[in-house]
Amino acid sequence: MAEHAEHAAYPVGLRLSGRRVVVLGGGQVAQRRLPSLVAAGADVLLISPSAKPSVEAMADTGEIRWERRRYAPGDLADAWYALISTDDPEANAAASQEAEDRRVWCVRSDDAEAATAWTPATGRSEGVTVAVLTGRDPRRSAAVRDAIVEGLRDGTLAAPHHRARATGVALVGGGPGDPDLITVRGRRLLAEADVVIADRLGPRDLLAELPPHVEVIDAAKIPYGRFMAQEAINNALIEHARAGKSVVRLKGGDPYVFGRGMEELQALAEAGIPCTVVPGISSSISVPSAAGIPVTHRGVAQEFTVVSGHVAPDDERSTVDWSALARLRGTLVVLMGVENSGAIAATLIAHGRGADTPVAVVQEGTTAAQRRVDATLGTLGETVRAEGVRPPAVIVIGEVVAVNPTD
Repeated sequence: MAEHAEHAAYPVGLRLSGRRVVVLGGGQVAQRRLPSLVAAGADVLLISPSAKPSVEAMADTGEIRWERRRYAPGDLADAWYALISTDDPEANAAASQEAEDRRVWCVRSDDAEAATAWTPATGRSEGVTVAVLTGRDPRRSAAVRDAIVEGLRDGTLAAPHHRARATGVALVGGGPGDPDLITVRGRRLLAEADVVIADRLGPRDLLAELPPHVEVIDAAKIPYGRFMAQEAINNALIEHARAGKSVVRLKGGDPYVFGRGMEELQALAEAGIPCTVVPGISSSISVPSAAGIPVTHRGVAQEFTVVSGHVAPDDERSTVDWSALARLRGTLVVLMGVENSGAIAATLIAHGRGADTPVAVVQEGTTAAQRRVDATLGTLGETVRAEGVRPPAVIVIGEVVAVNPTD
């Protein structure tokens, strides 16, 4: 009889919810595969004398059942799917034969050719599951998978929807400035937007990537007439959303950290406009990190406090308890405090914080224009003026400023 050419695998998606899956072996293969089986809703039985700590934790929390023993004939009874990954070749062969006899789809980690099923390289993005098989080259499968998933996430791989696209507003935190620091979800929503209303402090480089049909609106230039500027922005969001547009409100940092995101969310809710909030990396932590400053460090600071400095300490509108902040021993991170830096430093010193406390001011952190200026609390105001520091800048006050990699 003529020898048949090797056939390609037939791809199929298994619906395992509530169905029995038997996993033999609690090592690295099980550690990698079990989370997906649990996520699929499978009734997982693990049979293994021992297991990796993370696998054992899944048994402790009831996500899987674990029988602490070796494989025995009959273990695959009533199973729909089996994953064989023990370090005993004879047990693997016996279990594989049982799977064949019982017509159970079986994956073998030690001998793919003896298996009746192969595990593809899988990834997920917004409800889409990508599964890639490239024969006997798992590394290539993973590389192709990663390229597809990344393209779906950041919008560079266009996948048209054949259902009505939901309109509304997404409040997207753009991060501290470096366009690579926006979340993948934020980047995907930008790629799908019809209208983008952007802050000056948002990652501007991302706007250059938008398709030509996208209307980009500078929030600072929205005419507000008899309205306050924020009201005008709220009205613009509502107007474009009601026109059936997909709107992204691109904000610097995180929408809920001094970003007035809740005010916009409340206005949209009152207007009946659906809204999605996409968190962003806050500059309060990321900018110090980019300048080599940890906001906490063992033995130096066990706490950090983030405060807005856009209202001076002696202003009646200030709600900050500066005397309490001065008594803290940890790190104080001040956002929007360049203009009032001298008054802030003087107030902290007056309430007991040492004038020799190290301070760093990081201007335009995470961008190509980033620069760091060091001072002490006693010289902060003078240094900011002398060095011509301009917003946006993050002020870090505390002993962590003096920590370096060799400490």
